[in-house]
Amino acid sequence: MRVLVLSKRQYTGKDLLDDRYGRLYEIPAGLASRGHAVVGVALSYRRRNEGWYRDDTSQYPGSVRSADRVADGFAGGTELLSVDQLGVVWLGLNALPWGIWRYPQQLARTAIGFQPDIVWACSDAFHAIIGALFSRATGVPLVIDLYDDFESFAATRLLGVGPAFRAACRRAACLTVVSQTLRDHVVATYGIRGTVTVIGNGIRRDLFYPRDCQQARANLGLPLDARLVGTAGAISADRDIATLFDAFLALADSHPALHLVFAGPRDDTPARYSHPRIIDLGLLPLERVPELLSALDVAVVCNQDSAFGRHCFPLKFYEIIACGTPVVAACIGDIATILAAEPKRLYRPGDTAGLARRIAEQMDTPRPINELVVPAWDDWSAIVERVLATAVAGASSMPRLQ
Repeated sequence: MRVLVLSKRQYTGKDLLDDRYGRLYEIPAGLASRGHAVVGVALSYRRRNEGWYRDDTSQYPGSVRSADRVADGFAGGTELLSVDQLGVVWLGLNALPWGIWRYPQQLARTAIGFQPDIVWACSDAFHAIIGALFSRATGVPLVIDLYDDFESFAATRLLGVGPAFRAACRRAACLTVVSQTLRDHVVATYGIRGTVTVIGNGIRRDLFYPRDCQQARANLGLPLDARLVGTAGAISADRDIATLFDAFLALADSHPALHLVFAGPRDDTPARYSHPRIIDLGLLPLERVPELLSALDVAVVCNQDSAFGRHCFPLKFYEIIACGTPVVAACIGDIATILAAEPKRLYRPGDTAGLARRIAEQMDTPRPINELVVPAWDDWSAIVERVLATAVAGASSMPRLQ
């Protein structure tokens, strides 16, 4: 298949092309590693280097990958579009100051050069809408991916965006969604005619695996003999992160060896807390996150009871389990179902006393989750491959663009 991916460039605090991180990078890379030609158009809502990038996935999965900018101009890399090769070719385009006006022309030029069999539109409501318009104009079948509840995003609440987004989802041949709870919501409320397939989040097995706890602590400069609780990821109010800080303070006096360790992008929530045993590791590169998770006695996955919290699936949950670290998680969404038989790993969002109790229980009787199968990104890519192939097979015609 020839797969055209439409995506924004920045998401979950990362840059798709610079950081090569997460779902919107890994699944196209996985499709390419399975022999498909993949071209992506990544629209940046921030000023970034524009041009063509080639992402070599010849050793994927399980190796260090590279995404090299091969042409600064938009025309300079177009010869890559006609070459079937292992890897992903990305076009990076800035939305401002003129990108919004150039985008339709660049998308049309890319599509004519590439001749896609299928479009996988990802990342937000705008790209779902763009995908639907492109599919209607060209006849190329469309699959829309929802890695979160896009209606919980502020931009989707702009006038007219929400209805257009739902209409785009109804037009798509198929939807891929990140969680079972989001699938149930979409099926119940969107009037979907196509199939809706759950494509969860996965891990990079070359990074996330059990490591020696003491060595991980030494590498990060953490106290070797302390009890460490913490997390990595979004350290912000929309993840209910204050409940973790409050739970630590509730335990601090009765557990003098306990330290709270965190890393990741944050709002002003951490600045409201001051304690000598709170350790801020700042922004860690992805390659060092497994060290932090392995260094902890207990890792916590926070979330709040909101549309976002109910329908997302935190990638960090699987990464923690893969590192062999005991976990406590907010009882919300798919995680509540996965851990239903183990209530001592769950706490109600916002329940400081409940979270403190669960942390203390895991420190007293630690037990990693060894029985849960943790999917890798390539496992999900294989399912996406089948979804896309079904959409291609079901299309009434496969036009070649002129």
